[in-house]
Amino acid sequence: MGFADQRFNVNLSILFTELPLLERPAAAAAAGFTAVELWWPWVDSPTPEQSELDALKKAIEDAGVRLTGLNFYAGQLPGPDRGALSIPGEESERFRANIDVAADFAASLGCGALNALYGNRVDGVDPAEQDALALENLTLAARAADRVGAILLIEALNRPESPKCPIVSAPKAVEIVDKVNAATGLGNARFLMDLYHLSMNGEDLPSVIERYAAKTGHVQIADNPGRGAPGTGSLPLEELLDQLRKAGYDGLVGLEYKPGDRPSAEAFEWLPRDAR
Repeated sequence: MGFADQRFNVNLSILFTELPLLERPAAAAAAGFTAVELWWPWVDSPTPEQSELDALKKAIEDAGVRLTGLNFYAGQLPGPDRGALSIPGEESERFRANIDVAADFAASLGCGALNALYGNRVDGVDPAEQDALALENLTLAARAADRVGAILLIEALNRPESPKCPIVSAPKAVEIVDKVNAATGLGNARFLMDLYHLSMNGEDLPSVIERYAAKTGHVQIADNPGRGAPGTGSLPLEELLDQLRKAGYDGLVGLEYKPGDRPSAEAFEWLPRDAR
């Protein structure tokens, strides 16, 4: 098995960022990829103008790639924020305003996965209050995703880089998945297994795969240390992805790594072109 037996997509919010947003889908296609994913591209606006949505849709369609994953609005990302849905007040309202916008945009491109980042703890606010708000918002997001035939992804981040985020382990993320599914009865909430984040947490990755592959809706990778391309760190990513495949995961693997001091198009030498 190995990398050549997997199917990959490229995250255009961390790769090809040296290019304007509307040029990135074509660059990914030129590098040999047929599928892409995105963080919410408009960090300052959960409800961008329709013309901006249409322009991105056209760029993706013209490039001949599929959009297979999209984040809901998550605040300043990259930046200090780690999501908006658990933040009382304006940020929560911005997340709610974004739900149908993101879901409808995903549906317009046949995108079947929407990722909802939880958010940081807020000083002076009872964590239980934040968790109750988060469950309300995740329930709304799960219903919107279901309306357009998509799954809702819930991701564990890592504590060293996201010390204020409470979702920093696979068991915690899966706990939230189960709570959302219990609240909606839809069963469309799934775990986003990011092997880089979990490795930064010091989790036993083979054990995580064994326990949670059946609840996993998407997988993302970067090597560790450094969050670079496979082979730049010490994670046995080929072995881990083989284990995932044997455990029944047959979805795409998202490339969510930093290209380093080179153009993104040069950051894929580890992957044979005919495997992209």
